[in-house]
Amino acid sequence: METAGSAGQDTSATLTLPHTARLLSCRVLDTVHQPVRQARFEVTDPIGRRIVSGETDPYGGFTAAVPEGQYRLTVTAEGYAPFHGATLVGDPAQPGTGEIVLDAVEPPLLPAPGHWEIDPTHSSIGFIAQHIGFARIRGRFNTFAGAVRIADRMEDSSMHVIIDAASIDTGVRMRDDHLRSADFLDAARYPTVEFYSERFIHRSGSRWAVAGALTLHGASRSVTLDTEYLGLGTGLEGEPRAACRATADLHREDFSLNWQSVLAQGIAAIGSSVEVVLDVQIVHKA
Repeated sequence: METAGSAGQDTSATLTLPHTARLLSCRVLDTVHQPVRQARFEVTDPIGRRIVSGETDPYGGFTAAVPEGQYRLTVTAEGYAPFHGATLVGDPAQPGTGEIVLDAVEPPLLPAPGHWEIDPTHSSIGFIAQHIGFARIRGRFNTFAGAVRIADRMEDSSMHVIIDAASIDTGVRMRDDHLRSADFLDAARYPTVEFYSERFIHRSGSRWAVAGALTLHGASRSVTLDTEYLGLGTGLEGEPRAACRATADLHREDFSLNWQSVLAQGIAAIGSSVEVVLDVQIVHKA
């Protein structure tokens, strides 16, 4: 067998498909015909069932083998307007290969420089943890406060959030009491969870990384929030508002939250990874 790149050798390969399969292939380009890599595509049947999905390659292309028939194709990419269209795979008049051109969209306006505060009545700080190997437990913190200082240059902004550890709420009182105990948060000894950041990093479009230090259970660790900025709005009283959604994956052992119980089948009762989800509105303060 020859390796790819051998001098003078034909290294092309032929893909053998089932006789009922047809190829649907496409390139995703921007308005100056440059490839859009890592665009997300999804192919669904006429009643909305997903047939195949994935991301475009470094050349903006994707290829999928599907049965002959009618499909709907959706393509999305950060910073571009989404594409939705129908295609008939297997029709000799439509070879199943084409180009999609995505139009760029302007990112939402950033909040004005100044002091902004988190509005807890229109914000939430939640988490998702794995339970007994397959189930997921959802919870939230009911009491928190925070402020954001928006700098003239957004990347120089800062944020400080304080969470009441004892306000943890998963909807089950016995479980919440255990989470507040010394086995987990030890809320009597460490009453607050705090996050402080002085690094706002623009990734692309409306995507930002907010990097900082999370102090939990007496330990401080570097944490980066994967953040989607949702834009500006106006409240009922005419006050300027801005909103974002952010996520982060934490490993509880990093914060010495080591309590564990193993079931008879050898399955850990609680997983080590915890997904944190924040939906935040901030209000401008004069």
